[in-house]
Amino acid sequence: MRYEIGELVPYINWPYFYFAWQLRDHEEQTRIRIEAENILSRLDGHYRVHGIVVIDNAASDGDDIIIGDVRIPMLRQQHAAGTAGHCLCLADFVRPASSGAKDSMGVFATTVDIGLETDFESDGYMKMMTRLLADRLAEAAAERLHEQVRKNLWGYAPDECLTIEEMHAERFAGIRPAVGYPSLPDTGINFIIAGLIGMADIGIRLTESGAMKPHASVSGLIIAHPAARYFSIGKIGEDQLRDYSMRRGVPLEMMRRFLAANVD
Repeated sequence: MRYEIGELVPYINWPYFYFAWQLRDHEEQTRIRIEAENILSRLDGHYRVHGIVVIDNAASDGDDIIIGDVRIPMLRQQHAAGTAGHCLCLADFVRPASSGAKDSMGVFATTVDIGLETDFESDGYMKMMTRLLADRLAEAAAERLHEQVRKNLWGYAPDECLTIEEMHAERFAGIRPAVGYPSLPDTGINFIIAGLIGMADIGIRLTESGAMKPHASVSGLIIAHPAARYFSIGKIGEDQLRDYSMRRGVPLEMMRRFLAANVD
């Protein structure tokens, strides 16, 4: 999928843009937004944003999610504070393989033309502005793509009628947990996702740690379960680290580096 910048501007979540500039004053926020929208208008037609999604059969097996023939290990909370006593795992929101019931899941990625990150090196202000806008455009593309999945491509919510503000408030059915975020913190999962959807086809390459280039890229899962919600894995113990390392097929010390922020 290819998106024009003008198509995505309505989907931009501006508070994150203001936060990146450390702007709290309303007048300053208004000024920078007007300037940003003028720049986006000039960039429109010269740069584009790209998305890819695969929707396939899915099932859970313990704390693993199986999409098609590919197994993706998940992490489970070990501390249930704030989750009504339940230690959550994303696999909880996918029907178990043992149930015999069919389920589906989406896998997606979005990214920008690399030039948005490299073509303005000689102008410090424009370099920062375009990189921050590129981040917002990649996220806006994920929002737009998810909407298309819900209403058309997968069609599990065909009658949805939400405003952009309601989408930003996550009032849609299901969730789209992104790699590197609290419920899916292992960036190495990107290697599995890349094999499922062909990230390279939209210009994304992965570093040794699974980080995406261009930096302004988003990847993750699309889960339709009506009870699915976002949560934070938080700290995990040595027992889960060893178990996860084994399920991922990654050496323990490498896995410890991938999950340094989560290891208790």
